[in-house]
Amino acid sequence: MPEEKFDQPRLALNRIYTKTGDKGETHLAGGQRVPKDSLRIECYGTVDELNAFVGMACFSAAQAVPVLALMLRRVQHELFNLGSILATLPEDVHPKQARITPAEIAQLEREIDKANAELAPLRSFVLPGGSRLNTELHACRTICRRAERLAVQLSREEPVPPEAIQYLNRLSDAFFVWSRWANRQMGASEVLWEPNQSASGAE
Repeated sequence: MPEEKFDQPRLALNRIYTKTGDKGETHLAGGQRVPKDSLRIECYGTVDELNAFVGMACFSAAQAVPVLALMLRRVQHELFNLGSILATLPEDVHPKQARITPAEIAQLEREIDKANAELAPLRSFVLPGGSRLNTELHACRTICRRAERLAVQLSREEPVPPEAIQYLNRLSDAFFVWSRWANRQMGASEVLWEPNQSASGAE
């Protein structure tokens, strides 16, 4: 039996500015007007921010680690699906609306396990560095963690699909593993945390 697909978007973005947000409000997918600094807006806005950084990492990976670029491009689509569901109140969600499902979480877990199996065990914490792609993936990781914290906070006040939080949790782990794996693929050295490299430790 073929798997159900999400609906394709029906958009006509002819005008970019509408002036409807000039008073500090915006609308959710269901049409409700809410303050721009509401927690739900902050949550999916952070997912959007993350998507922009994933785009940068994808661009860097295209030449350096093409197989990673393909995974990151897929993640960009998944993040937009996540944003779609976070921008919609539960009562307005359409059965075929784009969203995160257990399939996306399971795929990340497989990719984490496969990449991690090629890496040496860590003997210290790592710092962002060694390559531009590594640092971009670490930026993705930290923004993803912030998005996860906001989703958890939102879930205490409003219904949030559990898959949304699970996905962000796995994705941040994936960015960490991919950052190390990318350096390995490029022959770049990892930057390990050394406590005595601080100003006081060097005295």
